[in-house]
Amino acid sequence: MSEPRTGVYPGTFDPITNGHMDIITRATSVVDRLIVAVADSDGKGPMFVLDERVQMIEEELAALPPETGGRVQVLSFDTLLMRFVAELGASVIIRGLRAVSDFEYEFQMAGMNARLNPDVETVFLMASERHQFISSRFVKEIARLGGDISSFVSSRVAAHVDARLAAGG
Repeated sequence: MSEPRTGVYPGTFDPITNGHMDIITRATSVVDRLIVAVADSDGKGPMFVLDERVQMIEEELAALPPETGGRVQVLSFDTLLMRFVAELGASVIIRGLRAVSDFEYEFQMAGMNARLNPDVETVFLMASERHQFISSRFVKEIARLGGDISSFVSSRVAAHVDARLAAGG
């Protein structure tokens, strides 16, 4: 019997969207164990600090059926992705693609990662049709301008966004 295949789905998840959750759920059919790897990305000026983003993802995973959520773990990282992947013994990086415009950047990143560690494969999952145009950046912008984000994030995440904005964030 072969070893369980571990995949890493990296991102900032600021905040986690329904599109991210779609990729997480679908990635569990590709790997036996999935690590949602939350990047520390302070340079991007996130709305939520790292611990808050990890907490939101854990809340979202808790709402998944046990057969799916039980195979997913959240970890944060602040190092080179390929170093983190190697430390975990992972063999797959999962990346979501929303549109053709994502592909060029992701293709370049996959090429660089393959040069750093040719034993790790990058698997691209296309966003489901209903999630193709969701991005954390748009969710934050819509929320800041008083728009309804309920079709882009769960009610749990929307509550976190609303609370942050009410606090002046």
